[in-house]
Parts: sequence; structure tokens; C-alpha cells
Amino acid sequence: MMPLNEADVRAALDGVVDPHAGRGLVALGCVRGIGLDGADIAVDIVLGYPARGWHEALAATVRERLSALPGAGRVTVSVASRVQAHKVQKDLTPLPNVRNIIAVASGKGGVGKSTTAVNLALALQAEGATVGVLDADIYGPSIPKMLGLQGRPDSPDGKTIEPKRNHGLQAMSIGLLVDEDTPMIWRGPMVTQALQQLLGDTRWEGLDYLVIDLPPGTGDIQLTLSQRIPVSGAVIVTTPQDIATLDARKALQMFNKVEVPVLGIVENMAVHVCSNCGHAEHVFGAGGGERMAARYGVPLLGSLPLDIRIREQADSGAPTVAADPDSALSLAYRDIARRAAAQLSLQARNRSLPNIVISNT
Repeated sequence: MMPLNEADVRAALDGVVDPHAGRGLVALGCVRGIGLDGADIAVDIVLGYPARGWHEALAATVRERLSALPGAGRVTVSVASRVQAHKVQKDLTPLPNVRNIIAVASGKGGVGKSTTAVNLALALQAEGATVGVLDADIYGPSIPKMLGLQGRPDSPDGKTIEPKRNHGLQAMSIGLLVDEDTPMIWRGPMVTQALQQLLGDTRWEGLDYLVIDLPPGTGDIQLTLSQRIPVSGAVIVTTPQDIATLDARKALQMFNKVEVPVLGIVENMAVHVCSNCGHAEHVFGAGGGERMAARYGVPLLGSLPLDIRIREQADSGAPTVAADPDSALSLAYRDIARRAAAQLSLQARNRSLPNIVISNT
């Protein structure tokens, strides 16, 4: 029997397809080391996205695959994750202390975008990332209520502000700076300026991801924000019904025009299961998100049910992933978070260097 060699091990590893990224482990570039000691094999895998909930299952799959190689002895597998900063729109640079910004958008209101955004942020955190949330809906901020945040943020120097924190997330919203009942009667340029200040003046601390909950629609405000904020990727939220996917397609095309990669589509309120009889009904139609994803060649990150618990938990200030972390709903959000982050990990990394000025003094 021929002794094992590294080529055999690599071929076996590339046969293990990452279900979140859709590629083999070698093709993904996440196999960082292969050690051979006689018949014994040691493999070091570093994923480019947070996947704490999948590490053990991946390690078990790799051990099983490598143990099946002829002549294989003991197999040791190490799995970790490391999040890198990825490219943003041309002429923009990532923010200090924020590796990646993920914009969550929809073409229309009422599709559960904000609820999806906060649960996505909590899910990324549950998978091992450091995460923040920025509420970009100046006219109708809802993030403070959803995250149970109260009180004005602190400003240590009178120029910058500390993010509010709850459930482990860092968060900022205009809703924390004005009275809850005060309407924001501002024109577009004021809204854009306010959001840029909230983003740039907040003292974000070592974020792997900043999830931005964009206002609904694709008007001047959304387009301007998409051009001025250094976004690494976008997630589109829709319901299955045709009128919702029609508007969601506009949001997707907006990001294409400003060269922001769309990481995928989340289909919200896909099915309702009666809590009394268990009957499943597609209240808003079926398959709209899947058809949209196929049409534009982007992944369907996942489908979420129309479930009263999601609404009740968000209204109470403890969204589903925080309130019931082991539930099927939370696991669905975590799978969506892994898929979105995995798609981002496939994008080019940010290679920009700070400007260095050398002067004779």
C-alpha cells in the first residue's frame, strides 16, 4: 500500500463542500495546514466567516472523510473562523474599527426588514462575531425598541458618542437622541448628513460586522446612502408575494448600480403554521424569493415563517435569537447568518493601505 501523501488529503478535503459557500474546502482557501506523521493526519481549517454552530459538525465530516482514505491512521481536525475586511465601493474606504458593513434593505415597508436585521446581527454574534447595528431609518427608527435600549448615549469628548449596548450588540439610532414621539421633519440632505454623523461619530469597538437597517424603498435617500457608506455587501428582505418581490428587485438593482454585492435574499413570512391545528398555509404566496434569487443569480439565504413569536419577542426588546436561542426559529436565523457571511467571505478582501506622508523635518 502506498503511503499517504498531501495530495491525497487535499483531494479528500476538496470533496467536502461547504454548504454555506457552495465550494470545496480547498477551493475556498480555508485549509491552512496539513500535517502527516506516518499514517496520522492533522488538518487545520480556518473559515472566513463566523460559524461556531457548525464547527463541530464540519470537523466530524472531515474526520470521517479522511479516515476513509486507504492507510489512514489517527485523524485530528482543528476548525476556527477568522473574519477579514472586504472591498467596498470604489473611492470609499472601510471605517476604523469596522471590518465589514452589511446593509439590510427592502423595496417596500412591512416585510419585516428591521426584525430580520436585528436577528441577523444577533445570529452573527451567536456564531462568534463582534457585531453592531445602525438604525438608518431616520424617519421611523425601531431598533431601540427592538433591542430594549433606553436613555441617551454617552459622549466622552463632546464630539463622539458611545454605542448603546444590549444582548451583546453595539447599537446606534437617531431614536436614542430624540424623544420617542418627536417626528423627524427633515429633507433628504439632512437625513443623509445625520446618518453619516451617526455612522462616523459613533465609537464602534472592534466590529467584525456592522449591520445597517436601511429605510424601505429605493429613492434618493437610499441611493445616496448606498454611495456614501462603505458597504461590503447587502441582504435583501422580501415576502413571497409578487408585489413585494417586484419592489425587492428594485432594491437589488440599486445595489448592483452602486457596485455593492448582493449576498442573497431572505424570504420572510414564507409560511404560517396554525398553533392550534398545525395546518400550514402560504398566506403571502409561495416561492417568490426562490424565483427572484434564480432570476438574478443570487443565493436564497433562507425562508422564515410568519410566526407570532418573532413579532412578540421583537416588540418586547428581546428578539428571537436572544429570547429563545435554542429554538428552531433562532437556528434558522443562524443558518441565514452563516450563509450571508460565507457569501461575503467569497468577495475580494480590502487591500487598501493608509496614506503615508514622508516629509523632511
